[in-house]
Amino acid sequence: MNPIDAQFVVGLSGYFVKDFQAVRQSPQYNPLGDDNIRPRTPGFKSIVQAGQIISILLHLPTGGIAVGDCVDVIFSGAASRDPLFIADEHLKVLESVVRPWLLACDISRFRQNAGKVESGWLDLQRRCKLHSAIRYGLTQALLAATAQVHGCTIAEVISREWGTPISDRPIDILASCHRNDTLQLDRMIMKQASLLPHASFVHISDIGPNGSILAEYVRFVAGRVRARGCPGYWPRLHFDVYGTLGDLFPQLDQLVAFLNELAHAAQPYDVLIESPIIASSKAEQIRQLRELRTALRQNSTRVKTVADEWCNTLEDIKEFADAGAVDYVQIKMPDLGGVDNSIEAVLYCGAKQTGCCLGGSANETEISARITAQVALATNPDFLLSKPGIGADEGLTILTNEMLRGIALTKRRRLSRI
Repeated sequence: MNPIDAQFVVGLSGYFVKDFQAVRQSPQYNPLGDDNIRPRTPGFKSIVQAGQIISILLHLPTGGIAVGDCVDVIFSGAASRDPLFIADEHLKVLESVVRPWLLACDISRFRQNAGKVESGWLDLQRRCKLHSAIRYGLTQALLAATAQVHGCTIAEVISREWGTPISDRPIDILASCHRNDTLQLDRMIMKQASLLPHASFVHISDIGPNGSILAEYVRFVAGRVRARGCPGYWPRLHFDVYGTLGDLFPQLDQLVAFLNELAHAAQPYDVLIESPIIASSKAEQIRQLRELRTALRQNSTRVKTVADEWCNTLEDIKEFADAGAVDYVQIKMPDLGGVDNSIEAVLYCGAKQTGCCLGGSANETEISARITAQVALATNPDFLLSKPGIGADEGLTILTNEMLRGIALTKRRRLSRI
């Protein structure tokens, strides 16, 4: 079965994009009003810009329409990622090269089509790949199309083609909150988010002298959960520090000592620290994170580490997992390109007994978030990152309800076959 038409519609992402290098070097910047800081990453006209997407609409012979959204991450173009996604730059290729292929594509199976999307395209100069955002959106649309053809959920397509069991419960979600929004944090505690608050710390000034601001914030969040949480609610506390701890504590023993301080501040809850270090290369990132994880274990420090920067592709994730560099990797779905790569990444991490977050970016959309939820049901990662946006409520709602609907539909079909 082939699509009968394809449309490409430019739209808005769920957040915005930032020039990571410029932001990191300008701690006093005004995120929405400072025009005096020069962009440092190619493609950026200002250090903060509205995010763009391209919706791919596949018109099916059945009368249905399968949709996928091409999106990139907030810190696009950083740490080996593809360049900033500028929608207009890709429309010509989509119309002239991708559209004819889509119309000739047999959408009754997904995996073989995803493999083509990920490979080099002879029609493009130097057999180059499509931008990761385009590959992400294309495979979303193709996956949704295959599900419609078979009258089943996306999770069931993945389960059939990869031979995986579908979870009978929703996967845990990390609710991403702004660190200065106490009301938002309280709502996530009330809704019993499994992990919170994410709360980005991008500059050394954010974490304070000797990390004092971060330590106090960890203490505050733990206290808030104790005071506002219902009996039996026991979340994990997650904080994304964007390498600031490695900048502030360049010596391993200093960093371990501070992370031990954070563990005490968070008691009685477990702590996850994302990107404690950002090194100058992938090899160095793996080496330093592996040393840190070993030292934390030797010190019996109750802190788990999460990789993000330099861990962008399926190959990267395999290297981090093979090295045992961290307790968890974030599978940042737009960076991996095809959805099939994210599926493979979750399954590889499971085989290697490395934890994983099937994540992505606040810059995504409700379409990509719902597809993420379906992928999670079929692959069983340790947790998801709430998306789109950093409103927490919206992402938690979209992901949770999509998983609950998917579980209900799968159970209904199973019972009908008995």
